[in-house]
Amino acid sequence: MATVNTAWDQRSSNIFKTWVIMFFFTLFTIVVAYVLALGFGPADGGFGGVGIVGIALIIAGVMNIVSYYYSDKIVLGISGAKELKHNTNKEIYHLVENLCIASGLPTPKIYIIDDSATNAFATGRDPKHSAIALTSGIIDKLHKAELEAVIAHELSHIGNRDTLLMAVVAVLVGSIALLADFYLRSLWFKDSDSDSKGNAIFLILAIVAAVLAPLVATLIQLAVSRRREFLADSSGVLLTRYPKGLEDALLKISADKEPLEVANRGTAHLYIINPLKGQQAVGWFAGLFNTHPPIPARIKALQEMEGLSTEASA
Repeated sequence: MATVNTAWDQRSSNIFKTWVIMFFFTLFTIVVAYVLALGFGPADGGFGGVGIVGIALIIAGVMNIVSYYYSDKIVLGISGAKELKHNTNKEIYHLVENLCIASGLPTPKIYIIDDSATNAFATGRDPKHSAIALTSGIIDKLHKAELEAVIAHELSHIGNRDTLLMAVVAVLVGSIALLADFYLRSLWFKDSDSDSKGNAIFLILAIVAAVLAPLVATLIQLAVSRRREFLADSSGVLLTRYPKGLEDALLKISADKEPLEVANRGTAHLYIINPLKGQQAVGWFAGLFNTHPPIPARIKALQEMEGLSTEASA
């Protein structure tokens, strides 16, 4: 029972921290949009700053809505994933099906990536339109309890609506990037002689915001991604009731130095562990640019659950 309580504690903590980040991210986006609108200046017979910002936000929103509905098909296509049918591999199918019954989730489509590297990811806009993909390497190299833990982790991403959350984050990041690009390009056509001293201050602030805001937005996006990995770890433990299974799986996957050939920087954040082996930054500052939390930090959290479980059963 102690394991479940500890997992729930970690799950609640990660959810809270995620929404704190999202609150400040949304506030940050509004402030950046406001500063850039002031930097564009008043409407001299045209749209003006507010109008340009509005158009940029609409364009970014449309682009990300399209991405939200079709990104799963794009990612699965890029990954070369082939759908697994019940008769193809009954053991894997039943493993996923049983965990879905335990979690109350509909059974997602299951895909196999023909690659000896060990990894897995989940995708889809909601539980009814979801899919999980496993490499042939992870099926061959992991024991059943370890593979079950990995699948539980990926199902937790689906159950926690991580795809929806990351779509919202993508809208915010995309909006900031588009606004910044619009503004920096507009400087080529701006009449500097028409600026008053007051407008000059807003101009400088807007330039600083346009240069730094996309970087800050990306760092926040990566922070949300890392937090959701911790959340999926603890949620997965609630399904399997066996922290050591995921601990052993993470150690095996991280020890496998073979990179996943079909992975790229655009899809790396989806996987249970960064598939671009050897490209994980080390150190506190460099770690801010990582898509996943450090393996030692994830292992430590799982070992705390495992330790409490052992004490409870003693």
